[in-house]
Amino acid sequence: MPVETGLEAGTAAKSDKGSSSSVAPILEARGLAMRFDAPEGRISLFESLDLSIDAGDSLAILGTSGSGKSTLLGLLAGLDLPSAGTVVLDRHDLTKLDEDERAVLRSGRVGFVFQAFHLLPGLTALENVMLPAELVVDRHARQRARDALARVGLADRLAHYPAQLSGGEQQRVALARAFITQPGILFADEPTGNLDHRTGAQIIDLLFELNRDHGTTLVLVTHDQAVAERCHHVRYLRDGRLFEAAA
Repeated sequence: MPVETGLEAGTAAKSDKGSSSSVAPILEARGLAMRFDAPEGRISLFESLDLSIDAGDSLAILGTSGSGKSTLLGLLAGLDLPSAGTVVLDRHDLTKLDEDERAVLRSGRVGFVFQAFHLLPGLTALENVMLPAELVVDRHARQRARDALARVGLADRLAHYPAQLSGGEQQRVALARAFITQPGILFADEPTGNLDHRTGAQIIDLLFELNRDHGTTLVLVTHDQAVAERCHHVRYLRDGRLFEAAA
């Protein structure tokens, strides 16, 4: 059974899947709250959440549909701002930045993989993967994109458009795009939700392989307990609170 925790992800005593670190956490949330108005009145999705994770670690967030997992992930990534509390990403307080400043901070530091692939239909696989590197004016963007696609097994799909790729291939393109700038942290929101079991397992293997080989911090929202248990840390979001697994 999960137990409520005041122990944060980055400072918890680690299992043999992780190791302790004295460096500052790459991601910290303090007193995080999210409230919004609905026809039935004011809704508080969660209140006073605390969380931290060290560079190179991996964290899974589990929860039922509607529990706020994706909303929490968006706040941690700076895609939205919380109703209260702070989020510090790579020593920068996201709640003190405007939307453009948060976008600049994410560029090159943060990668995303979502359930929906979010590929641009008018661009080839190679061009989709090149985009993040081009935004940071990387003159080696094309070669980096080729290398990234080869890494995920798509060296022969460079000129294919998203409509010409299977769901699993599209997600691998999205994964290559997320890793092309070798970000310090990767946020993945149900990355296998639209895939069959076999293809989903391949995507998850790639996520952890790239996490291990590049030392990229992984924050993963999933409903799959087996996938979650591959992470260094597991947290459950339930009734507006974060819990950890009992020892």
